[in-house]
Amino acid sequence: MITSLPVRIICGALGLFLLGVAIYSGFEGTEAPDRNVTLTLLFVTAWLGFPVLEVLIGNLFPAFNPWNAVAAPVGWAWRKVTGAAPRHLQYPASLGRWPAAIALFLFVWMELVYGEGSGVAVGVSPESVAQAAVFYSIYTLVMVGLFGRETWFRNGEVFSVYFGMFGTLGKFEVRGRELGIRRFLSGASSWVAGIHGSVALVICSIGTTTFDGASEGVFKNGIQWLIDRCADIGLNPTASVRTSMTIFMLLSIAIVALVYLAGVRGMSTVPGAPDRWTLWRTFAHALIPIAFAYLLAHYFSLFFFQEQAQFTYLLSDPLGTGTTDLFGTASYGVDYNAISNQLVWYVQVGALVCGHVAGLVLAHDRAITIWKDYRIAARSQYWMLAVMVAFTCFGLFLLSVSNQ
Repeated sequence: MITSLPVRIICGALGLFLLGVAIYSGFEGTEAPDRNVTLTLLFVTAWLGFPVLEVLIGNLFPAFNPWNAVAAPVGWAWRKVTGAAPRHLQYPASLGRWPAAIALFLFVWMELVYGEGSGVAVGVSPESVAQAAVFYSIYTLVMVGLFGRETWFRNGEVFSVYFGMFGTLGKFEVRGRELGIRRFLSGASSWVAGIHGSVALVICSIGTTTFDGASEGVFKNGIQWLIDRCADIGLNPTASVRTSMTIFMLLSIAIVALVYLAGVRGMSTVPGAPDRWTLWRTFAHALIPIAFAYLLAHYFSLFFFQEQAQFTYLLSDPLGTGTTDLFGTASYGVDYNAISNQLVWYVQVGALVCGHVAGLVLAHDRAITIWKDYRIAARSQYWMLAVMVAFTCFGLFLLSVSNQ
């Protein structure tokens, strides 16, 4: 069972080992991003793989959390030596999940924006990612030391919070040290729970994925125009690219926030509605399935093809130097004919439709708890239906443009 101590120790050790492999490969391996295991392991296998597992099963990341694998034994040793639990600072309630939301933005910014201006032909360099991983690991362990493991992983550590957000959609949940079963999607209803920064994190998730799709499509000309204007005022090429893409990344997040705000303002006009701030927080959990739908729709083909690389030539030659062949698969390649473009499109459309239907279900369930009259509750959801339709149409539009 995933909650038992031996399993947690094994999973934690595996997570720590893989993080170490990614860091070592980043420093010692080739600078070619497509041949070095670092980028695929962190940005594809972990970043995209865990949300899928979380939705299908439940929140598995705590068992594999590499920083918990370091902090837990240290805390245990401290209690054995001193006879008391470590003393930590009181975590400010007003800080909430804002550290995780900001870290989410920076993580995606590094992949999409910093990489574009890094001078590397494809993506950010493995060494830069390794440096960032070391910095983030030190930062995380310091924060754990200040505020405690449970507090920081619940609020500030971006991967724990981000993966945990998707884990609320899954069937399984950990109750103390026991594994429980719940209704699918039901865990999402309590995820926001009035915690500051929660709404910002889910909106940032949708907005950053939107930017990734739009930057090669609907935003492409605008980004290039802004790059030229930045060059006109004297910025160097790298600064021009990063400044322009950062602005459009923030614009993408703002668009998502404005669409949701329009739905909130509409619901506030329904008789018996609470204030807009309460509605803003109360219905934000309905955006979680949309965040997952956007993630799956946009990155499905990347995940499918890169996992072929992950478990063939990258596994055998993680440094990408051509000097090792640990499992005899270093000469393998990616089979881009393994799935058709038509199947990819069906998966993308299916993900968007299912995600938005799930969002509507969550929003409707919440509306019934606010408006006791089911007719008024249904009326309030016309606005959320408009929000979901807007997100669906925008997502399909981005996919159609990027597939041209």
